[in-house]
Amino acid sequence: MCFYIYQILISEITREILEIHEQIHHPAQKSPISCDRTCKHYDICSINGPTGLDPTTSTFFTMDSSQLAPLEVERIRPYPRKFEDFIMAQIKDLTLAVGPRSPPCKVQHNAPALVFAAGGYTGNFWHDFNDGFIPLFITANTLFPDQDFVIVVSQAPKWWIYKYADLLRIFTKHPIITMGNDATTHCFPSASLGLISHGFMTINQTLIPRAKTFLHFRGLLDNAYKRRSQPQILSSEQTKPRPRLVLASRNHATGRRIVNQVQVVRLVKKVGFDVIVFEPKANNSLHESYALLNSSHAFVGVHGAALTHSLFLRPGSVFVQVVPIGVDWAANACFGRVAKGLRLEYFEYKIGVKESSLVDKYGNDSLVVKDPFGLQKMGWRAEVMDIYLKEQNVKLDLVRFKGYLKQAFKKAKKFMDNNG
Repeated sequence: MCFYIYQILISEITREILEIHEQIHHPAQKSPISCDRTCKHYDICSINGPTGLDPTTSTFFTMDSSQLAPLEVERIRPYPRKFEDFIMAQIKDLTLAVGPRSPPCKVQHNAPALVFAAGGYTGNFWHDFNDGFIPLFITANTLFPDQDFVIVVSQAPKWWIYKYADLLRIFTKHPIITMGNDATTHCFPSASLGLISHGFMTINQTLIPRAKTFLHFRGLLDNAYKRRSQPQILSSEQTKPRPRLVLASRNHATGRRIVNQVQVVRLVKKVGFDVIVFEPKANNSLHESYALLNSSHAFVGVHGAALTHSLFLRPGSVFVQVVPIGVDWAANACFGRVAKGLRLEYFEYKIGVKESSLVDKYGNDSLVVKDPFGLQKMGWRAEVMDIYLKEQNVKLDLVRFKGYLKQAFKKAKKFMDNNG
């Protein structure tokens, strides 16, 4: 019996030695595909090695002909709002596959691919930056610092490529590959799918090599738009130059209109500003918008996507955000962080209950008016969002608002004197 047990032990030891020998001399082949799905806002997948793209099937293949492993598949929706099921359902799946079934390569690129979706909320100016260009800036500087890469876009509308052509050219010297309009097989040295987001309108310099910040991002915007932007000429009617204030108008938008805008414009002029009423539209030239904001000294508007144009303000200029009731958190998350990152002179004018049209609709005693935060504890649901963003207009208290304008004027005048 003891001899039999001894034989078994010898056999087990021999088997283990053979397994160790096999692992040393013939290690298991590591998959070239890797995915990080640990972040709240985004997933990132990559193919570390030669990669082929078949746009007709939205599939990225490994191109290593020696790869004899069985087919391995990962799928990703490369849009950085992973936490939002409703919008992610509208983002197309892209496939990463290991195996010998890659189609023949027709266009060979010498730079890696960076792949993302321009779907979802694309078309809303704030989302174009929050879900698109700011994560693109973060990803480019995190994964490809000082490196060349090719942008590959899924679900990109034609207008998007045209509108942002000059900005996209700052990121890459290569033509943009749009998967829906191209049936050609492209090949790359490697590929990364997905965009890194640090949160709403956030660039966390501690997470990026060389500590990139919003000021670096604005420098990128300068490179895209300053070259062709004509400086805006201040009114010649004034014997002395006056600071220019741009007032963002929502007269043709749904909700958050300044119903006494005519009186507000008159007040702004009385305080000492030259005023330009700016009503952004989808077909606005970004070069013209940039020229207007970049040459101005103050920017005022009610919380909304148009305030994304604050990215075009020069550091040190004045930004006043009018905050309707019920949107305090969004006001800071969407634009307060940008103002801080760009080192703007930032003010929030939080309207009083009597300045909101919701009083007329719901009454002074309604929770909608009295306790917006309590109403939102259950979540920023669509019906709640509609109340505060779509049903609400503002009628500014001219006496109270005048105090903010006077502060803004002092800051803007000083900025103009120092910077032109």
